[in-house]
Amino acid sequence: MDVHEDNQNNLVTATFELPGLKKEDVNIDVQNNQLSVSGETKISSERDENGYAVRERRYGKFSRTLPLPQGIKPEEIKASLENGVLTVTFPRTAPEAAPKKITIS
Repeated sequence: MDVHEDNQNNLVTATFELPGLKKEDVNIDVQNNQLSVSGETKISSERDENGYAVRERRYGKFSRTLPLPQGIKPEEIKASLENGVLTVTFPRTAPEAAPKKITIS
C-alpha cells in the first residue's frame, strides 16, 4: 500500500497492488474513521507439460486498515481498480494544522 498526500489539492490517495483481482473480489468499508480494504484471491491454472498434468493453485486473504482524518465523509471517498491497481482517493477537510507552541510562564 502506498499513501500520498497532495497538499495543493488537499487530497489523499492510497494505492494497492492487487494483481489478478477483479473488483468483485475486493471489499472497501469505512467504519469508525477507518478505511478497510480486504479481499480474497483464488487463482487456479492447469496445463500439460511433457505428458504431465501441471496444476497450480493460489489462495489467500488480505486486509489493510488505514485511519482516516477527522471529518471525512464516506460519500466523498472514490475508488477505482485498473490493471490490478486499486486507487482510493478522498479529500481532506482542512490542511494539517501546524503544532501550536506553548510558552512557559
